[in-house]
Amino acid sequence: MSAKDFVKAFYKSDALIDSTILKDFIHPEISIDWNSTEGFVQLNYQGLINLADQLHKAYVRSKVRISHIVEENEMIAVRYSHFVKTIENPREEILLAHFMTIWEIKDNKLFRGYQMSQLS
Repeated sequence: MSAKDFVKAFYKSDALIDSTILKDFIHPEISIDWNSTEGFVQLNYQGLINLADQLHKAYVRSKVRISHIVEENEMIAVRYSHFVKTIENPREEILLAHFMTIWEIKDNKLFRGYQMSQLS
């Protein structure tokens, strides 16, 4: 599987809200530099697992719509919108935020991420 296909599979799964799935995609030494509307956040392996667990408490489904994805060597740039369905209203899809992420792949896992997001 190419690095681009691996990243597509990551976003197609429920990994963003399910830590058991997430563990299959992330490197044990993962690090993400995230510039969000609330400021800069740096996440490691446990931080990502905790984030997925928190999101799982609020959302029953997660869907990513990728608008752009570019691969160069083991680096993947992806632009996407993240939609969720809440526990209270699982029929309504809500746009959570727009993201731009550059991923570095190592040992066939997500290793280093540089991410920017904007709430909808």
